[in-house]
Parts: sequence; structure tokens; C-alpha cells
Amino acid sequence: MLFNSFRFLIFFPCVFFLYYALPFRFRKYMLLAASYYFYMCWKPEFIVLILLSTAIDYFCGLGIGKHRTSRRASRAFLAVSLFMNLGLLFFFKYFNFFGETLTALCRAVSIPFTAPALEVILPVGVSFYTFQTLSYTIDVYRGRLEPERDFVSFALFVSFFPQLVAGPIETAANLLPQLKQEHPFSYDNAAWGLKLMAWGFFKKLVVADRLAALFVDPVFENPAEYSGGAFAVAAAAFAIQIYCDFGGYSDIARGCAKTMGVDLMVNFKAPYFAASLTEFWRRWHISLTNWFREYVYIPLGGNRKGLPKKVLFVTVTFFLSGLWHGAGWTFVIWGLLQALYLNVEFIFRRKGRGGPSAPAPLALLRGLLARLWTFGLCCFSWVFFRADSIGSALYILRRSADGWRRPLPYIREALASLNPGRLALVPVLGSLLLLFAFDLANERGDAIQKLSARPVYIRWPAYTAFLLALVLLIPKTGSAPFIYFQF
Repeated sequence: MLFNSFRFLIFFPCVFFLYYALPFRFRKYMLLAASYYFYMCWKPEFIVLILLSTAIDYFCGLGIGKHRTSRRASRAFLAVSLFMNLGLLFFFKYFNFFGETLTALCRAVSIPFTAPALEVILPVGVSFYTFQTLSYTIDVYRGRLEPERDFVSFALFVSFFPQLVAGPIETAANLLPQLKQEHPFSYDNAAWGLKLMAWGFFKKLVVADRLAALFVDPVFENPAEYSGGAFAVAAAAFAIQIYCDFGGYSDIARGCAKTMGVDLMVNFKAPYFAASLTEFWRRWHISLTNWFREYVYIPLGGNRKGLPKKVLFVTVTFFLSGLWHGAGWTFVIWGLLQALYLNVEFIFRRKGRGGPSAPAPLALLRGLLARLWTFGLCCFSWVFFRADSIGSALYILRRSADGWRRPLPYIREALASLNPGRLALVPVLGSLLLLFAFDLANERGDAIQKLSARPVYIRWPAYTAFLLALVLLIPKTGSAPFIYFQF
């Protein structure tokens, strides 16, 4: 079931009213049934995979807790959890990818071998819920968490519908206690959650989908039909599209959970305000960044083993992060580019420590240039993320460089090539300005709470204008699925 579907507009109010109408002891059963129904709307048989992952990690957690004094036994239970979850992920997501890669390598050295291919559909959300359950068993093994003995509560932790298919990837330490706690109805929670959901829908339906339809999809799907300027515009547009698409999903998920008193973690913090790639990764897809840091980077050695190994560990971590995003070499290159950016930044930052502070105007200019540079590097790497192949990505990047010596004609040529029309550009520019203003306000506190604290004669006209804009600016062609559903 898509958040941006008519079915969800019926489903969510029903769940909300049932949640508060039922006695506390029945709520978890209702939420679990609703979450399973939510997932089964895509393909009912895939619920078996969630049940399998849930059962394995539930019993592995109990086994680890029971045999804490026996390192061999607890490691065996952890190994079962790792093998089953990563095996599930490999089978559905990576089997054909590695088979094709092996076939290509064999042909390159004249070995007549063709790996078997499987005709399987990637289950939606499998990358998210397998990582969530893995974090649980690893934390139990490390002694950070006591094993959960209530199977229904644990099953709800794995399948909680607001964040089931595209995160944020929650830890059991944060989410499980909230799901077991009674949450009486709160007007403030409901109002804040609904406002956050509305903002998430605006980012997805008005900004992301419109940018995709006007600038991104036409260029990336038919690159031979466009000039250099169009590629640069499309790359920048995709950077904003993927932020609003995935950030919009996270906002809807957080708002949906908040209406029921559950606080999900913030997954995005105005990432394009970052002045470096290091800062960008503290603001972008925070739950996944935290997961790879806690369960890959730090166990490898983290910052503790000197610069050469730190560079290696960062590279390995982002290689895996790129592969997590998709079974394709374009995603791997995207991940390796992030590693390159971060390693170069770290090396230069070490060499530049201890310098004199710049005067305020110079520091302001330097900060602005750093943010523009960081955004440019992000746009460069996003081309590989969006392109259908490495060859297509290289073609787009090569053509994007044409004409930068003539910036104004370059931009006019791009807009003429894309031909969005003035009536289409006005809502795009207005939406981007609103997005910028909202993120800027969030940098200085919660923008929604700030607006809620304003007098009634300010906030209600603002709410009305926003809802009208949301209804009027939704593209008439309909909404596309969320980008991260494919991962």
C-alpha cells in the first residue's frame, strides 16, 4: 500500500480511530494485523518472509539471552540470525547481480560459463526490515539489550507499518518500549503528526513528482535527445527530487506514528545545508548511516587503527552502503564516490587544523561556497545513482560540462531544451522556495511547532493556504511510487 494512494487515505483513519477506541491490551494485536494487511497489499505471499525473519530473530534473541555465559552458543545463535537475514537479502536482491558479474568475468578470460538466473521479484522493504531485525540480535548479543519475550510486541517492532517498507531503520531500544507503552489520546500529538504528514505529502507530491516529470525522467530516460545544459539541470533536479521523495516518506512515517504517540527518529536534517560531505552524512538517511557506523564501520576498527585503515574501513563501509541501495555497479560507484569524498575531506582536514579564524564576512562567504561545493559533489554522484548504466552516467556527466564558459546562454538553452513552460516553472520555483524556508526554519528549531505557536490569525490562514497549494499543485498525471521502495 502506498502512502500516496486513495487506499491509504481510508486505511490510516480507520487504524487511528481503532487504536484509541480499543482497550490498551488489544492495541498491539490490532496494529500488528493492520501492519500485515498494509504489507500484503503489495503481494500477499511476501508476508511469509516477514514472518520467517521475525520468528528466526525472536528465537535467536531468546537463545542468545539464555546462553550468555557460553560464548560459543551465543555466537551460534547470532550466526543463524546473520545467515538467514543476509541470505534472504542475497537470494532476492543480489543472486542475479553476482551471477551476471561472474558470467561477465568468465567470458572476459574465455571461460565458457553462464551463471543461472532466477526470476524472482524483490520484496518491497526487505532491505529495511532485515537490517532492523539484525540490529536487534546484534544488540542482544553485545549485551546492550535484553531479549524480548513477548512475540507479538517483537513482531510489531519488525512490521510497524509507518516505517516498514522504507524506514527509518529503528533500533529495538528506541521503538520496542514505545510499542509496549500505553499512549492516551493527545491532541498535540495528533495535530503535530497530521501537520508533519501534510508536509511530507507536499514534498513528495508537489516537489519530487513535479521535478521528476518535468526535468529528471525525460533527460535520464532519453539522454540522446537533450543538450548539455539539460543534463546539469536534470542532475540538480534529481538531487532535490530524491531528498523530497525519501524525506517526504520519512516525514509521513514519523507523522503517522506520532498520531499514535510513537516517536520515530528524524531521518533527514536539511542535508543540502551541509558544508561538507562529512556533515552531509550526518544529515542524510541518518538511520542507515547510524546502522552502518554501529554494525560495520566500528566493528571493523573505526577511527582507532590509524589513517590508512580508517580510509580502508570508510571505503568498505560505503561500498556496502552502495550495494545495499541496489544490485548494480552504478550504486557501487555512487558508494565509492562517497568514500572518496569523505577520505579526502578527512585527510585535508587533518592537515589544515589549527589555522587562524577568518573574519566574519569571509567566514560567511566561505560557508556559502562550501555548501555550494558540497551540493555540486552530491549532484555529481547522484548521476550514477539515477542513471540506467555506467555508460549512460558518463555520457550525462561529459555532456553536462559543455557550455559552462557561457553560463547564461547555457541555462537558457537547458530550459528551452526541457521546455517546461512558464506555468510549470512558477509552482516549481514557489515550492522550492517554501522547501528552503522550511528547512531553514528547522535549522533553528522545529518549524511546525514554531508555526503552531503563532496567533490563530496567522497560523490558520497559513494552514489554509498550504492545503490549497497542496491540492492545486499535485500533478494531474498522478503520483509515482516512492524511490526507495525499490531498495
